[in-house]
Formats: sequence, C-alpha cells, structure tokens
Amino acid sequence: MEKAAEFYTLEKGILALKDQIDALAETDDLDKKDRIAALRSEIEKEWARIVPQLTTVNIVQIARHPKRPYTLDYIAFLFQDFMEMHGDRRFADDPAIVAGLAFYKGRTVAVIGHQKGRTTRARIDRNFGQANPEGYRKALRVMLEAEKFGFPVITLIDTPGAYPGIGAEERGQAEAIAFNLKTISILKTPIINVVIGEGGSGGGLGIGFGDQTLMLEHSFYSVISPEGCAAILWKDQNAFEQAAENLGIRAATLLGFGIVDKIIPEPPGGAHIDPEQTFKNVDKHLYQALKKFEGKPVDELLDERYKKIRKLGVFEER
Repeated sequence: MEKAAEFYTLEKGILALKDQIDALAETDDLDKKDRIAALRSEIEKEWARIVPQLTTVNIVQIARHPKRPYTLDYIAFLFQDFMEMHGDRRFADDPAIVAGLAFYKGRTVAVIGHQKGRTTRARIDRNFGQANPEGYRKALRVMLEAEKFGFPVITLIDTPGAYPGIGAEERGQAEAIAFNLKTISILKTPIINVVIGEGGSGGGLGIGFGDQTLMLEHSFYSVISPEGCAAILWKDQNAFEQAAENLGIRAATLLGFGIVDKIIPEPPGGAHIDPEQTFKNVDKHLYQALKKFEGKPVDELLDERYKKIRKLGVFEER
C-alpha cells in the first residue's frame, strides 16, 4: 500500500500564502486589505483541494501541529483576569495542566487545560502536556472550588496521554484519573469540555468529560494514541496508519457515536493558519453551551449527565 503524504508536505502551499498575509499585515500598503482577502481566497481554494486527500493520520498530524493554539492561547483570547492556581496540596505543582479562575463574558468560570509548551525548554518543563497524578488532583481541586461557589467548569483537552513514568505510577496515576471521573460524574456545577488538539487516552479523559463535549474539526479523541495501539495490537510501530484508521478518532465519527456533542469548524488550513478565527469559533460554541445549562437545577443537571454517561458505548444492530 502506498504511503499517504504527510500533512506537513500537503500544507506547504498554504503556509506560503499565510507568510504573504503576515508580511502584508506589517506594511502600510493602502491596498493590503483587498490583497489579504485575495490571499485568503487562495488559501480556501487550496484547502478545498487538500481536504479530500486527508487521511486519519493527517488529522492526527494537524491535531499535533507545533503551531496549533494551546490552552494558554485560548485563555489569553477568550478569558479575562485569569488567576492560575498551583499545586495539589499533596505533592507538587504540575505545569502540564493549567488551572484557575477567570471571567468569561462577565461571569466567573473555572478554566482547566493541558499545556504542551511552545519552545523546547517549555515543552520539557510542561512534559509535553503529559500530566502526572498531581496535575489531575490540581484540576480536581479547582473543580471542587468551582462547585462550592457555583462556577461553571470549562476544560481544554490537548494531551498525548497521562504520563506513564514510574514516579507517576507510584503516586497513583490511575487512581487520580479514576477519582476525577467519579467526582466529575456528581459535580454540582456545569462542565463543558473542548477538545482543542489531541484527546489521548485516560490523560484526556481525566479532565475531559462532563455535560457537553465540543471538539475542533481537526482534533482527535481516542482511547489510546495510534502509536500505542500499533505497538500493542500489531507489535509494530509501522502499523500506525492502520491503527489510526481503525480507532475511529475523527470528530465526525465520534459525533455519530454520540461521544462528542458538537463539532467546532476550523478555518481553511487548520487552527494554526488562523488562530484568531479559531478562537472566535470556539467562543461562539462555548457561549452557546454555557447558556444551555445556565440556571438549570442541580438535580436536573446531574440526571442528564448520568443519562449521557449511560448512553456511551451503547449501539443497536439491525
């Protein structure tokens, strides 16, 4: 079978057009608005040509793109006066998870998300977005604080998975994630999840389920990474493409199964080509989701959440 083209090769023409847009934006050219609009139109045409070629592996590459917006980028654009909280009050602070309180359209919310880091140093410091148990316990601490005051919880999911190191296992990685799931299921405040990049394994699930799950068009959400699946089932890393296809990790597939509730469109080329438009798209759908649960009685909220959880994985054969 012929190997599919990598997304980084497919997008070269789009990146060249984006570079022209960025260069024009810095000039005093009187016609730059019209020229930028023309270049954006070219990006749309090029993207329309590329989309039919996209494989599931390409979707994984888009979700992992190094220029894709991360949690702190969304916080800077969508929220005001973010006050970050540190530490789980048991062991340490985990920079792989950012958590705190902020204002969103005039009301206080709790914001929690994975953070990968943009530079090499930051990636190492944040462990490439792979959280330790103290990260999930910090997230839970903020969720319980939000519950106490009736603040909605917003989570941003973007991780290859929970950190599988010996220290993490010794400190109770599986227990921390499981306890989060148990607590989230009965948390007496709305929880909205947004998959902004990778939604990998229990690492994503540890802060990634609640009352409504939104998913960016070219993100993915999976029980395991394609590499991990290939290593376990095929004993071969070269089976990465086959694993990715078989896992059913695309947003449209997950929407069909009822695992996610809504797909948020991305601009042509992906979120990294036009982050500002991506933020606006997320803002629109996030606001709609929060409005849906505003003022809902706690008993009704928990009953609907329970029914949503019970429906996951149920299907009918005819």
